[in-house]
Amino acid sequence: MRTLNKIFTAAVAATALGGSVLATASPASAANRDGVCQSGEFCYYFNSNNQGSVSDFTGSVADYATQQPSCYDFKGPGNGKGKCIKNSAASVWNRSGKTVRVYFNSNYGGSIYQDFKPGAKGNLKAALKNQNASHQFSPSSSPRVNISYALYKAGGGQITCGFDGYTNTPGRHEGIDFGRGVGSDVHNLVSGQVIYLARGYNGRSGLSTIAVYNASLNKTVIYLHSAPRSSLRVGQQVSRGQIIADEGWRGVSSSASAHTHVEVRTGRQKFASKSVGDPTLSNPNPTSFWISQGYNLR
Repeated sequence: MRTLNKIFTAAVAATALGGSVLATASPASAANRDGVCQSGEFCYYFNSNNQGSVSDFTGSVADYATQQPSCYDFKGPGNGKGKCIKNSAASVWNRSGKTVRVYFNSNYGGSIYQDFKPGAKGNLKAALKNQNASHQFSPSSSPRVNISYALYKAGGGQITCGFDGYTNTPGRHEGIDFGRGVGSDVHNLVSGQVIYLARGYNGRSGLSTIAVYNASLNKTVIYLHSAPRSSLRVGQQVSRGQIIADEGWRGVSSSASAHTHVEVRTGRQKFASKSVGDPTLSNPNPTSFWISQGYNLR
């Protein structure tokens, strides 16, 4: 009988202890993606003025995806429930303890964004309403820039072939190809000194080259195929954002294939690595480098 009393007493004590642990659990630790905007979360609403279905988050998301079942969706009751949240949110409530930034582009990119301080509640501005593509907790003071926009300005361009992105050409592509159109301004992406310049001419055998070396980074950024500006000279210092060329097809078979090849090489390098017919990559993947320079690869 004495033994049974000890067992019963221990069980009551354990129950009491467990109850106290559960009672002190904070709302933030209990928060999850359940369509309820709880303390510690950042929440999107499908409608303006914090109405409609809710999608709640406890951390940053770089890409929401656009199709079920893989997309982040609105989970709460009301208008919009079950819809993917990308380009579908109208208002927010930041119940986290950190500033959250909503971006127009995926991967925390683009020049259009809106910051919400802890506790802030309200509508997305007109440029972001139903145009939300990512959000970031505790963002840096300056968001990264779409690299094709930095290269061309005026609305940017598009990546036509990524690093090591050949599909129909034998070899390993050593840079990234961007396209906007013949004659488009081409802007320098990283400040440095022009250490090599070949003006070339239109057509397959007329390759043009601009090599810009940044000594502090010990990197050379090489631009191919576009027509260097007449004022550009070897030894010249060029700044970030400076126009250095006009998009062309120098070293390319036809004007329909005009593009700017941008290649990052380690050290002081005058020439681009061989790509066509070469099975070996000589350059590292440049993604981390471009991110470190404040660019998104879009």
